[in-house]
Amino acid sequence: MPVISYDLPERFVAGAVGRPGDRAFYLQARAGRRVTSVGLEKFQVTLLAERLEELLDEVLRRSGGEAHVPAVTPSELRDEGPLEQPVEEEFKVGTMALAWDPDDERVVIEAQEVTEAEEDAEVGEDDPAIAVLRVRISAAQARAFAERALQVVAAGRPPCPLCGLPLDAEGHVCPRQNGYLG
Repeated sequence: MPVISYDLPERFVAGAVGRPGDRAFYLQARAGRRVTSVGLEKFQVTLLAERLEELLDEVLRRSGGEAHVPAVTPSELRDEGPLEQPVEEEFKVGTMALAWDPDDERVVIEAQEVTEAEEDAEVGEDDPAIAVLRVRISAAQARAFAERALQVVAAGRPPCPLCGLPLDAEGHVCPRQNGYLG
């Protein structure tokens, strides 16, 4: 499969579909009428957002404030809208990569399709048939993406006040209550 590329898309967001506790997570890029959605796990959304924040903070620190990297999300870039509908998953994400392009002052995010080797927990060789979503965004867009992604993850099930594990609508077996429903 080819590399699906977006250079400064109009929109690049993380989102979820479904009820808390049973949500499917997606990265979604849009340029004009072209929309690409790829599925991933909740922990991958969290890691990507956290690593983006770390990368931007490091670029800002190393440049001595010279790089065009905002310290916080510009308010005009905040995106609280739903995912573009219908959400049609191109592929499930396995490996992700993150880089800073100093020449263009862009963040480069690559999300590679999960491979059988990854599913079997083995290291595989590069396979040209594996799909890749490559998105190049500004530092400001990256801050907005990270902020939204962390909000999407946090909007899940509330934690149990005793043990911190997620609560289901029916409750959960709380280890702090010796296995009784919390």
